[in-house]
Amino acid sequence: MAAWENNKDMGLAPMSFQVLRTPRVKAASIAAMIVLLAVATWFTPPHAVALHNVLHHLNFLPFMMAGMLFGWRGAVNALLFGVAVQMPIIMRHWTRWPMDAQDQVLELAIFGSAGIIAGLLADRERVQRKRVELTKRELEDVYTELRENVEKMKRTERLSAAGQLAASLAHEIRNPLASISGAAGILKRGNASEDNRQECLGILEKESQRLNKLLTNFLDFARPRLPRYQKVDPAALVTSVTVLARHAAMRQRVEVIDELPKQLPMIDCDAEQMKQVLLNVVLNAIQATQGGGRVVVRALAAAGAVSIEVSDEGCGMPAQELDRMFEPFYTTKESGTGLGLAVAANIVAQHGGSLRGTNNAGRGMTFRLELPLDRSRKAVAAR
Repeated sequence: MAAWENNKDMGLAPMSFQVLRTPRVKAASIAAMIVLLAVATWFTPPHAVALHNVLHHLNFLPFMMAGMLFGWRGAVNALLFGVAVQMPIIMRHWTRWPMDAQDQVLELAIFGSAGIIAGLLADRERVQRKRVELTKRELEDVYTELRENVEKMKRTERLSAAGQLAASLAHEIRNPLASISGAAGILKRGNASEDNRQECLGILEKESQRLNKLLTNFLDFARPRLPRYQKVDPAALVTSVTVLARHAAMRQRVEVIDELPKQLPMIDCDAEQMKQVLLNVVLNAIQATQGGGRVVVRALAAAGAVSIEVSDEGCGMPAQELDRMFEPFYTTKESGTGLGLAVAANIVAQHGGSLRGTNNAGRGMTFRLELPLDRSRKAVAAR
């Protein structure tokens, strides 16, 4: 026992098992089985008919093993070897016990044929397995190459997006910097009137605030805060946003109306971030409807989600520009940064939801915010 443990520690035990699994050892085991059956048959008394029948039927095992392990050629070799080994027994019994000899010949033929058929099926299965393994390796190579290409495309896309963002940010910063530089130059010369001085100071303050807003929105877009999820009532969320938005709507002579059902399912989201998204969309709708009109905010329960729709009565957006509304720095407003909707879309995507905007059939636009009830299931499906 100690010697076996020592051999096991030295790695000899696995090696011995590997040796036992070699084709030569398997072939020797089959040959030994055929010889043992022949020897047992030779020394079995003639009157033990039942024992002779058992020994004859046991020849089925080595022939089937030869066919399954070595194919039809192995079964043929095992049959020829078995006939050679048992021929002396058959010759001896042919004159004294012809019935036993004939049974032995018949069973050798039947069991040998069964072994050959099993060998043919085993050969076919091996060929099929090799084809499957070859196809599997090819698919693995294709998958690896595809994954590498996808990673390269992602890196290229990220670099391209970073370059576009940097170029857009530089372009957006240039205009307020030019205004600040011009106003500072007028003040520096010192010959400006009091009205001009006040105007220059107003420009400095306004453009500085514009730069601060631009950079704040850019940082929100580039490095969004991770959501702090909690159970939120969608109706309360919409109400809090419309109450805030009505102050801006009064100045634009726009009426903000919320249409909420009596009961809505709770959603799992970051309440502050969702207020930021919804307020951005509602304020955009109010600005689009300036000069009189209505902005309607409605919520409804969909299949496994809650949808919040914001409809305005503005002029809508050209169809060719609808796909660009969520692009960073894209804006149709003179004082806009073009990052509000981009930040909103990022936040909604983090929540596993969607934000879409479409033109209404008659007038204005409708933005549809959809958030899943089961955020974990939505995240698993996205992966």
